[in-house]
Amino acid sequence: MPWQEITTVDLRTEFIELSRCGTLSFSELCRRYGISRKTGYKWVRRHEEQGVEGLHDRSRRPIQQPARTSAETEDLILACRDRYPAWGARKLRTVLVREGHLCLPALSTITAILRRHGRLNAPAEPTACIRFEHTHPNELWQMDFKGHVPVGQQRCHPLTVIDDCSRFSLCLHACGNEQRRTVQSALLSTFRRYGLPQRMTMENGPPWGAGGGNGRFSRLTVWLIEQGITVSHSRPYHPQTQGKDERFHRTLKAELLGRKQFASLGHCQRAFNRWRQQYNEVRPHEALQLQTPASRYEPSQRRWLEYLPPYEYGPIDEVRKVASDQSITFQRYVILVGEGFVGKYIALRPTLVDGQYTLHFCHQQIGQVDLRNLTKRVR
Repeated sequence: MPWQEITTVDLRTEFIELSRCGTLSFSELCRRYGISRKTGYKWVRRHEEQGVEGLHDRSRRPIQQPARTSAETEDLILACRDRYPAWGARKLRTVLVREGHLCLPALSTITAILRRHGRLNAPAEPTACIRFEHTHPNELWQMDFKGHVPVGQQRCHPLTVIDDCSRFSLCLHACGNEQRRTVQSALLSTFRRYGLPQRMTMENGPPWGAGGGNGRFSRLTVWLIEQGITVSHSRPYHPQTQGKDERFHRTLKAELLGRKQFASLGHCQRAFNRWRQQYNEVRPHEALQLQTPASRYEPSQRRWLEYLPPYEYGPIDEVRKVASDQSITFQRYVILVGEGFVGKYIALRPTLVDGQYTLHFCHQQIGQVDLRNLTKRVR
C-alpha cells in the first residue's frame, strides 16, 4: 500500500492530541515537533476556538494598507491612460506632473496599477529574425559542431546535421576531434542511410573552410561537391544563418549534455543515440505545430555513389588541373585556386565581359576571375 502524504494540518492535529495525553511535558513535545512553546500554545488556542479549521495557515496580508495608492490617484492614472492608450508608465507620469499632479507613485507602481486594471497591452512578439524554412526535406541540411564537452580524460566534439524543413536530426556523432577524416566517416554513414541532400550549409572554419586563394572550400567540401551536393557557408559572425542547428544545440545541452556525465566516447554515443531517437520520434516540436520531426521527414531519393564517373564540363569551358601549389595557369596567368582542389580539374567559363571568367568545380561555381586585374604572369 503506498505511503500517505502527511499535511501540515495533520501534524498540527497530531500535536494537539499528544499534548492532551500528558505523557511528555509541553516543552519536550514542542522540541520534538521543532516548534517553540509560543507557537505550540498558539495552535492549542486556535484549536479550542475553531477546531480543525483553526489549524490552517492564515493569510499574511495586512488588514490595513496605509501605503496603498489612493483610489483618487488610481482613477487619475487610469484616466490619463485612457487619453493616451499607447503610453506606458514613464510617459503617463511625465504628463501628469506637467499638469500639476506632483504626488504620484513610482513608475513600478503605476505599471502595477495599469496591469491590475487590464490596461497594459500584451508584449509584442520579437521580430528581429524572420523565420524561413525549405518546403521539402533534403533541400538543405545544416551541419556544425556543438562545442566540446569533457568525456573522461578526453573531449567529445558532437557533430550535428539537421534537415532544414523537418528539423530531423540526421547525424549526432560523438567525435574525438574536428578533423576531416572523422567528419567524412560520420557523414558516410549518414549518406548511406538517408541519401544525399541538394545543399549543405556550414561554418567557415576548419574543417569546413581552408586557407589559400579560395579559402571557403576545403578538401571536405570538395568531397561533398563531387557527390553533387551544393555547398554554402554561413556569413561570418552571423550564427542565425545556422539558426535551426544552433537551436538544436541549445536543446541538446538543456536535455542531455547539461544533465549527464560521460565516461567515454562510446558511453557518450550510446546516450546520443537514445536521445536522438527521442528527439526525432517522441518529442513534439513547437516549430512543427507540436508534430515530431520524424513525421515530417522522408529519406532522399538521391543515393550515395561509392564510385563516381569523371565529371564532364561544357564545350566552352577551359579545363585546367590544379597543381600542387594550389594554382592553375591560364593565358600565361597564374591563378591561385585553393588547397581543397589540388589534383582536381576545374573549368574557366567565359562571361559576357571580355577578360572575366567564372570558376567551376563539377556543378558548382566556386569563384570568378578578371584577367585584367591579374599581374602575376608565367614567362
